[in-house]
Amino acid sequence: MADHHRKYSKHRTDSKRDKSAKRSKDSKHHLNESRTPPYSSKNNSIDELIKQRETLKEELKKFSKHSKSSSKSKHDDHGKKRSSSDNLHKDKNSKRSKSEKNSSSTVYVESSPVHNVDYTQLDSEDEESIIEQRRQQRKRLLEQLTHSKVIAEQENKTNQEKCITKQDMQETTNSNENKTQIKSETTDMFAEEDFIAKQLTDKVTQDNSKNSIQLTDNWDDEEGYYNIKIGDIINNNRYTIKSLVGQGVFANVIRAQDTKTNTEVAIKIMRNNDLMYKTGLKEIATLKEMNTADPTNKYHCVKLDCHFMHKKHLCLVLESLHMDLRVVLKKYGRHGLNIKALNSYSVQLLLALRLLKKVGYIHADIKPDNILVNDRKNVLKLCDFGSAFKVEENEPTPYLVSRFYRAPEIILGITYNHGVDIWSTACTMYEMATGKILFTGNSNNKMLKCFMDLKGRIPTRLLKKGKFKDQHFNYNNNFLYHRKDEFSGREKCEEVSNITIGRDLLKEIKKARKEMTPGEEKKIGQLKDLLDKMLMLDPAQRISVNECLKHPFIREELHY
Repeated sequence: MADHHRKYSKHRTDSKRDKSAKRSKDSKHHLNESRTPPYSSKNNSIDELIKQRETLKEELKKFSKHSKSSSKSKHDDHGKKRSSSDNLHKDKNSKRSKSEKNSSSTVYVESSPVHNVDYTQLDSEDEESIIEQRRQQRKRLLEQLTHSKVIAEQENKTNQEKCITKQDMQETTNSNENKTQIKSETTDMFAEEDFIAKQLTDKVTQDNSKNSIQLTDNWDDEEGYYNIKIGDIINNNRYTIKSLVGQGVFANVIRAQDTKTNTEVAIKIMRNNDLMYKTGLKEIATLKEMNTADPTNKYHCVKLDCHFMHKKHLCLVLESLHMDLRVVLKKYGRHGLNIKALNSYSVQLLLALRLLKKVGYIHADIKPDNILVNDRKNVLKLCDFGSAFKVEENEPTPYLVSRFYRAPEIILGITYNHGVDIWSTACTMYEMATGKILFTGNSNNKMLKCFMDLKGRIPTRLLKKGKFKDQHFNYNNNFLYHRKDEFSGREKCEEVSNITIGRDLLKEIKKARKEMTPGEEKKIGQLKDLLDKMLMLDPAQRISVNECLKHPFIREELHY
């Protein structure tokens, strides 16, 4: 038992020694890291603690001096090293504070001078100096740039002056040479040198550049129209161009002299593109069919002579007439044509519509611009069949026919027939009687408003058939009038439920014509009745061509 007790006590003392050795090692490690003495388990005297405090102060002073010198050197080397040193100091301080908290010692140490260093001030001073340096660098760069620009401008001026002087010198030398040549020519009139063949040193070179303007064809303008030049001879020296008659969407028309027959003809030169070429071929087919249907030339449609190609343009040779009806109205019918001319022109125009119906075509563009008059002003003929088509080929489109002469069924999208030509003819007859356009709406919506101002509300049965009805009428079949606001200028939609008739054709015609004889007043009354029937809103109720030709205004002669 005693031996066992001794062994146990010896083992206990050995373990205590090991623990104390470990503690001493830990304390030394803490001293090296934090420079603060750990709390000892033994009861140290106060004097020893004061001595330790003084030694620590001295060590801290040395450390602070060393840190100052190191921080200055690092700051001078590079700004990034300074930031890393600051981070190191912060890490050490944090470690020191952690060790102080973790350790059980309660030693009171004065604040080290390392913590009194103001690094923010150093950073701000360094940043200001860097900013100043950059400012100075920018100033230097700007000065260099301005200086270089001034030098470049001066060089350009000098170069220009040199070029000008060189050009002047060349001009003067050339002029001197020319003067000497002139002098030699004038003074030596009969010299033998003038009769000697001179050897030409200049060589003729071919211009192969593709972009040369002189080598490219300039027959067409930008839109594909043929550039008309008076005096040009086209189609194998047969037609000599005399004048330009007019220009339309599809083509331009010239007046030319046929050298073969020594007669004047009109040539319609289509635009140079595929669509216009196809339109021209279609018009040729229409004219040929109409010419064969009218061999005696009674139905007042323009005649086609022949056609040919010139510079990739399809050309239609037509009979020549003097002017169109628009020009006639401007010259002679500002207040309307006289009753005889009005009656004669109306008959001839209706005969042209009879031929169209006989062949089964709709002209689809009847207006004074497409009606020609001869030089004696007694013969009228319908022309420009580029928009014509067969009745069975009609497709609802809201922009067929020129707007002022467009029928309501076209605007509403209802299936149409020859009645659209009757409507356009009525508008043209009114224009011949008054010198004014009947309907002047600047849109389809306003055209419908003009129709209803003259003829009243459009029937509901007609609106139900329209494909484009919803653009102009609501679910109650009330008219939706689109107009601009007077103050804001914006377009607004206004529902119109009550339609009132505000126009009278008879009053308008009489007002335009001023003085009339009793016989003329009677004819004007007949004209008003005929126009009312030709301008029926429902195409099914509209008068036909044959009925128009039987109307008293057409059949009865004028009695003064």
